[in-house]
Amino acid sequence: MKRISVIHYSLLIAALLCCGTMAAKDQSVAYIDMQYILKNLPQYETANDQLAMLSKRWQKEVEAAEQDARILTQNYQTEQIFLTEEMRRRREEEIVKKEQEVVTLKRQYFGKDGEYYKKREALIKPIQDEIYTAIQGLAEEKHIDVVKDRSADPALIYMSSKLDISDQVLQKLGAK
Repeated sequence: MKRISVIHYSLLIAALLCCGTMAAKDQSVAYIDMQYILKNLPQYETANDQLAMLSKRWQKEVEAAEQDARILTQNYQTEQIFLTEEMRRRREEEIVKKEQEVVTLKRQYFGKDGEYYKKREALIKPIQDEIYTAIQGLAEEKHIDVVKDRSADPALIYMSSKLDISDQVLQKLGAK
């Protein structure tokens, strides 16, 4: 009796595996190269240029504040022996305040929820949404079940060029 149960159980598992394999074969898969798509979208390049300009401007502002803090520190170290205790304490507080301003400025511009992140989100997210909508529309038109990003898949060793729909996505977006 036990032997029959084990055999039936094994047959059931084999049947389920076959069904799973057959279902996987019925799925159509296509690939995109998101880096390629983004590189060929003028609006993405424009957004990146805007971000780069803002980043440089903010970085200069941070560097200027850092320079001010360094100068305050150097001046303090040079003049320290000539200062009274009260003057030293005020200068040290001024240096600490300036260094805190630098940290705050860095966080404000480049922190997790900083201006750079917010601006990037405002400029890039609509482009990503547009790409996603184009991919989704193309997948529905061509009856594609799965679309993978080959630029984000390090395990992908080979892919037939027939499966790459990146150029079709660009055409759907009106680029190229």
